[in-house]
Amino acid sequence: MRHPRRRFQWLLLFFVSVLMIAACNRAQPPSPPPFQPEATIKDIMDSMVDPSADVLWESVATIVTAAGTDERQPRTDDDWKNVHRHAVILVEATNLLRMEGRHVAKAKEKSENPGIELEPEQMEKLITDDRQAFINFAQKLHDAAMPALQATEARDPKALLDAGEGIDTACENCHLKYWYPLEKQAEKAKEGAASPRKP
Repeated sequence: MRHPRRRFQWLLLFFVSVLMIAACNRAQPPSPPPFQPEATIKDIMDSMVDPSADVLWESVATIVTAAGTDERQPRTDDDWKNVHRHAVILVEATNLLRMEGRHVAKAKEKSENPGIELEPEQMEKLITDDRQAFINFAQKLHDAAMPALQATEARDPKALLDAGEGIDTACENCHLKYWYPLEKQAEKAKEGAASPRKP
């Protein structure tokens, strides 16, 4: 017959273990649900990246007409709020581009400019073959868009204008790898090599 005291010790150890396991389970937060990317890269480019970048590029400019010169820049609170919203969209769009499982385009969707740009399946293969390179391009766009976001927060037209060139370069570098056909890529690379470098 088992000694009552030893039996009590085993029961006590069992209950302590149960309580510890329950406490650990309570301490661990539930796992977040997986991301569910529905939009394609093309969707994000068409609805977020392109229109937002256009607003930033066009927000500060010098317009010369027969009537005179117009120095365009955000001036009112609403002007700055609008530009700021598009800067936020552009910055956050780069995070959406980097999400796993997002396709370049919908199934059977074709290029709108065949011969000028690659077909979606060709772009997707380039991204799949070296996904880290695509992530790096998205990161560079993020880094280029941040000065524009900061410029809208500081309401600094010159900084906003200066940021536009960095955004344009980040976009064009990504397009050069994933959008243009090989012969167009070579042509663009040659143009870049022939262009004088800025100091």
